[in-house]
Amino acid sequence: MPEGIPTYIPPHDDQGRQLSYTSDIVTGSTLKPAATPTIKVDNPAEESLPDNFQAFEHLQNIYIPQHNALIRRYFSDHPDDWKPNIQTARSSLRVACTMLDGDNQLMMNLHHHLLFDLLGYGRKGLATFYGSRESIDPPVTGHPKITFYFSQDSASTTEEQNYKADAECSVRLMKLENTSLNLHEKLIEIATEIKSQFLHNKQGIVLTKGNLCISYKDVKNGFPNGTKILAQTEENAIDIYQKNCNVIDVVFNEKNINLGNPKKPSTIGEITETQTIMGKKRKLKAYRRVTNVRFRYAYCLIPGESNPVFLIDTTGRYDSLVKLSY
Repeated sequence: MPEGIPTYIPPHDDQGRQLSYTSDIVTGSTLKPAATPTIKVDNPAEESLPDNFQAFEHLQNIYIPQHNALIRRYFSDHPDDWKPNIQTARSSLRVACTMLDGDNQLMMNLHHHLLFDLLGYGRKGLATFYGSRESIDPPVTGHPKITFYFSQDSASTTEEQNYKADAECSVRLMKLENTSLNLHEKLIEIATEIKSQFLHNKQGIVLTKGNLCISYKDVKNGFPNGTKILAQTEENAIDIYQKNCNVIDVVFNEKNINLGNPKKPSTIGEITETQTIMGKKRKLKAYRRVTNVRFRYAYCLIPGESNPVFLIDTTGRYDSLVKLSY
């Protein structure tokens, strides 16, 4: 490699924040960047490449640490001293995704394709919008809002499902404004409490979705419109609401719970009924099916901030205020 070009550059995300350094696939040790060149205004870099510049080698030295840093975040359930092995399905996937210095272009493409396309890393958190974006801005004014997201484990899905079940609930931080000077510190405190309330044995807690619609309304404390949770039992939903209240340090009042009677039963088991739409047969969508969804992450929508602030994330996809330790 030409002198002056760093062997490893610290990876950064799309907002310029530094990611965790990648790990060496052979030794499992953490790779530190050699050096990052400093360019001064009064001493700019030469506008020419070295005579022995190797374009593909340079691309690898830039690309591989960036890619492997994402690998380390995606497989954050592995400890920092993880050693490459194929003894488990999860560890085997990490070995298959990780790029090596000796990889050629085909191997690099396959590593990238496995992570971003087959495992779906490139599609996580994405949504397709049609028409004006004016209607998709977060409906948040004044007080920040925290959203808790749950989704179904991949292993529990069936061939008949065309999507994984999910759920979410939210609460508004009535004790804080978007301009509060201590907002960042308070969000870290809240994220730490979420970690305590919503994680058990290093995994997100489980909510069993069902046919009952349980709402909780407490305007003064951040539940203004009767937040609704679909659950199999009233106790399961109450447990989630209690945790929400614990996270924002307000008193839970069971008198604010309202149980909505279902108009029709849950769809349990395989959907066999079909309907014809534009000449094609389509299966009917499952109605409030009974299934487990697991807590994945919590994020905060702040008025004036274009991007959500992730408080904690068990998927390894987002850069959260509080990290998980394994």
